[in-house]
Amino acid sequence: MGPDYARHYARVDFRRHPELYRIGRGEQGVLIAEPYKSEILPHWRFRTPEVARESAAAIYRMFCRYRSRRDFVGMDMARKFLQMGSTRARRYANRGSGRKYSPGSRKRLPLRPDAQKARSARIFKAKWELARKDKTYLRLKAAHRARRSTRVRAAGRAGGTRSSPSPESGGGTACRPGRRGA
Repeated sequence: MGPDYARHYARVDFRRHPELYRIGRGEQGVLIAEPYKSEILPHWRFRTPEVARESAAAIYRMFCRYRSRRDFVGMDMARKFLQMGSTRARRYANRGSGRKYSPGSRKRLPLRPDAQKARSARIFKAKWELARKDKTYLRLKAAHRARRSTRVRAAGRAGGTRSSPSPESGGGTACRPGRRGA
């Protein structure tokens, strides 16, 4: 992904144009890919384990809803928010300021563990693991990558033509109706 990544994403509605979505690494794109950012961000909190539990459950339910619609981009964005909940809570669990280095220098700040934030991080990590290992998610991710790679190669040969086949359907086990907070 190039330096104009955020600028490119700012103009795209990924629900209408999922073929333009680039998976990226880790949490990349989580705070700019619309409309998913606006749907998921209001639910993202990790201040206490109780808040984190509610937040992670709400975001995981969104993951399951996107999954039921075979909306890979929504699933990937929910997965990224769960991952970000884990990493951000872990950052604050290690140092209350959330900063690893002293401002204006490369001097590491001392660790000041916060057990509540560490529990919040574990709560998000458990939901993140469910999402990232989900069989339907993995199948749709592979299909998305294959289509994107085919489109990129075809665009290079054909002057930019793109097509967007619909994602394949598939099963999984974690997102079952009636499992609150699953």
